[in-house]
Amino acid sequence: MQATATGAHGVHPVDEVLPAQRLVPLGLQHVLVMYAGAVAVPLIVGRALKLSPEQVALLISADLFCCGIVSIIQSLGATRWFGIQLPVMMGVTFASVGPMLAMAANPDLGLTGIFGAVIGAGIISVIIAPFVSRMLPLFPPVVTGTIIAVIGISLMRVAITWTVGGAGLQPTIPDPAVAGKMIPDPAYASLDKLGMALFVLVAILVIAKYARGFLQNIAVLVGIVAGTILAWAVGQASFTKVAEAKLFDLIYPFQFGAPVFDFWAILTMTLVMIVVMIESTGMFLALSDLTGKPVRQEDLSRGLRTDGLGTLIGGIFNTFPYTSFSQNVGLVGVTGVRSRWVCVTGGVILVIMGLIPALGALVEAIPQFVLGGAGIVMFGMVAATGIRILADVDYVHNRHNLFIVAISIGVGMIPLVAPNFFQHAPKALSPLLHSGILLAAIVSVLLNLYFNGMRSRAEVERDAVAIAKHAEAG
Repeated sequence: MQATATGAHGVHPVDEVLPAQRLVPLGLQHVLVMYAGAVAVPLIVGRALKLSPEQVALLISADLFCCGIVSIIQSLGATRWFGIQLPVMMGVTFASVGPMLAMAANPDLGLTGIFGAVIGAGIISVIIAPFVSRMLPLFPPVVTGTIIAVIGISLMRVAITWTVGGAGLQPTIPDPAVAGKMIPDPAYASLDKLGMALFVLVAILVIAKYARGFLQNIAVLVGIVAGTILAWAVGQASFTKVAEAKLFDLIYPFQFGAPVFDFWAILTMTLVMIVVMIESTGMFLALSDLTGKPVRQEDLSRGLRTDGLGTLIGGIFNTFPYTSFSQNVGLVGVTGVRSRWVCVTGGVILVIMGLIPALGALVEAIPQFVLGGAGIVMFGMVAATGIRILADVDYVHNRHNLFIVAISIGVGMIPLVAPNFFQHAPKALSPLLHSGILLAAIVSVLLNLYFNGMRSRAEVERDAVAIAKHAEAG
């Protein structure tokens, strides 16, 4: 699917400025394709921290605002240091969810500790970006596929919790004899909630099978909208907060308070960013192949620096780490539209959406069980992408790869199946030891080095493109 070198008037298709009547709908299409994934992370983190609906809505607005800013920087370019100048949409990475939930559970960190870790990791990522592409030999498909599979499996717990309507416990009535205790929630896993989550799941599957083109690409978003309408019709959803929300408001730094900087939390988030940047490298190489525009080493460095800069901006403006969204890379291949100005326009649309609090309140009003039905699909697709990558690994001639996958997934599941496994470990290591994703990443890298050693540069670039294309297909 190699593109021609130049388009009309000798301008490369990547640099072609399309007419406004095409730019706006094409940019909106990119926004809609990424929207469900973009708002999922602030929803997960906000509800894990039991923030108020207004605070969760603020997280969503800040996320959309920063998505837009970073997408513009990445696609348009900013100085000679930032922006790969390819059609890239940026969004919060799911790889950061597990570590952030572990930080959220630590009373010494909380949300401001997460922001401090994000800011610290963003600064470090900007500095190390030129060296990250040289770390690609540490991340062959057997490692990357394992990490992505563990990400999807770990997040499935969130989807199931959403589906059943929470953790299954509620505070006791105000009674001195039982104050502070939790009792079973009678509404936990009620049939009406499970039924509506199933409705969303079925709606997504029907659209995915029978729809075509753009509608098929936004199956998850359509399923969420359909489920929310059904929940509202039966009295299970309220949009009172949406009516009360402002139509315009600014996003400004540190709205949740001054960030808390913790060494281990920053280290943990930096490890996440290294994995994210490795994946971004594959995305950039795949985009180079799709658009026909060569990507040089300095181009990769600018793109990876923007991952770090976006993460720094995210931490300052009350949101989380950023990366290139694979579904939008896939959309470039599906539509054949290679102009980076489409993604610049999409970024502008996202910035405007972030400045409309009513939109954040609307997303926050979506019932958990509706998101649960969609979450099973979204997070399951992440795991499926990892499995697709692992399917191409050679297990016949190199049985050592079986050990790498088996042990890494096993270690990665420890925090999921035995949350107290590391209860006697130093408390400072808690953000690291309670993230199955990072445990799987560290173990898989070390085992791969032990069994397989390092690879050649040609193998590295070939595998990076293959990984990115699997992610697009997923």
